[in-house]
Amino acid sequence: MLGLVLLVGLVIVAVTGLLSYAAYEPRLPGNDTTPTKGLLGFYLFDWPTNPVWMYRLTQGAHVIVGLTLVPVLLAKLWSVIPKLFAWPPARSIAEAVERASLVLLVGGAVFQFVTGILNIQVFYVFPFSFYPAHLYGAWIFLVALVVHVVVRLPKAIGAVRSRDLRRELRTGLAGTRPEPPDPDGLVAAKPAPPTMSRRGLLAFVGGGSVMMFGLSVGQTVDGPLRRTALLAPRGREYGTGPNDFQINKTAASLGVTAAETGAQWRLAVAGAGRLHLSREDLLAMPLHTYALPIACVEGWSTEQIWTGVRLADLARLAGVPPGSAGVTARSLQRVGYFGQASLSAGQVADPRSLLALRVNGADLSLDHGYPARIIVPNAPGVHNTKWVRELDFRVERP
Repeated sequence: MLGLVLLVGLVIVAVTGLLSYAAYEPRLPGNDTTPTKGLLGFYLFDWPTNPVWMYRLTQGAHVIVGLTLVPVLLAKLWSVIPKLFAWPPARSIAEAVERASLVLLVGGAVFQFVTGILNIQVFYVFPFSFYPAHLYGAWIFLVALVVHVVVRLPKAIGAVRSRDLRRELRTGLAGTRPEPPDPDGLVAAKPAPPTMSRRGLLAFVGGGSVMMFGLSVGQTVDGPLRRTALLAPRGREYGTGPNDFQINKTAASLGVTAAETGAQWRLAVAGAGRLHLSREDLLAMPLHTYALPIACVEGWSTEQIWTGVRLADLARLAGVPPGSAGVTARSLQRVGYFGQASLSAGQVADPRSLLALRVNGADLSLDHGYPARIIVPNAPGVHNTKWVRELDFRVERP
C-alpha cells in the first residue's frame, strides 16, 4: 500500500518538477541554472503563457504533494529496513541489479526530499549548487524507480490483492497477526507480538500526511487559508494594503535602495535603438490591467490585479517587432540570483505580459518591485523581475 501510494505521488512530483525546469526557459540567454545538463534537457520546449494558472498548479502540486509524501516515504523506508541491510548483497545477477536500483532509489529519494525541503525553506546549506544537483538527482532517481517498478510491481500488486483492504481496516490490534515468513527476508524470523495494527499504521501515516498537507496547502490556495501555511517560508511575510501578498525577497536583502528607485530612476529600453523612460513617461503610455497569478518555485502563489505597459508596446517603441523579439530584463538588485531573466518572443507578444507599475489600484511597494516590475502569465516568479532598470529586446532567430 505504501509503495503504491509513493508510486503515484512520486510520478506527480517528478513530472511537475521537470515541467518547472522547462518553465525556466533555460535555452534563453542567461536563464540556464544547469549549464552542464548535457542530454538531460532533451525534453525542453517553449513554455506557453496559457493557461495562466498552469505553473501555479504544477509547482504547487510539486511542493505540496512532495511534503505530503514525507510521512509515507519514512514509513516505507521503515518497513523495508531489513531488506536494506540484507547479507550477502546479492545471490544472482538479477538480485544484484535489483539491489543496485534499491541503493539508487533510496539514496535518490532521500537526497531529493532533503535538498528540496531545505530549498523551499530557503535554508541554503549546500556545498554545491542546488539546481544541477536536484536535476541530476531527479534523473538518477527516475531511472532507479523505473527499474524497481519493473522488478517489483507484480509482487506489490499480488501482495495488495492477497488481503482485503476493508477487512484489514476493521481488524484491531487483538486480531493482528504477523506475516508468514517470506523468501525476500522482509518478515522477522521470530517477530515480537504486534504493538500496532495495520489499520493503525495506515491511520498514523495517513494522519501525518494530512497534517503536512494542511500546514502547507494554504500557500498555494492563498486567500484565507494562507495563514494556515505554517510550513511555508513565505506563509507569514506580506506587504500592506493593496500590496498585501507574499514578498519573496525584500529590496534591502538584495541591495536595492529607495534612493535609486526615486525620481532619478530611468528605464533603459534597448532594441534597434536605445532610449530612457521615466516612470512618468511610462504612466503616460497606454496602460492595461489584468488579474494574473504569480507563483514561486517554493510552492506559494497568489493572484493579484496588475496595471502597466505591455511589453509588446515597449518592443515596438524600441523598434523591434513583437512576435519576433524576446527580451532580457535586468534588475537593480546587486546580490543574489536572478538579477536578470530572459523571456521568449511568445511571452513578450502576449498582450497580458506587462511592465507593471501598479497592483490592486495602488503603486507597487518597494519590496514588490517599485518603480516597475515584470508580470508575465504562467511564468515562474523569479522571471517576473522586480526593480527593472533595463529591457534589452532581441530578435529571435528561427
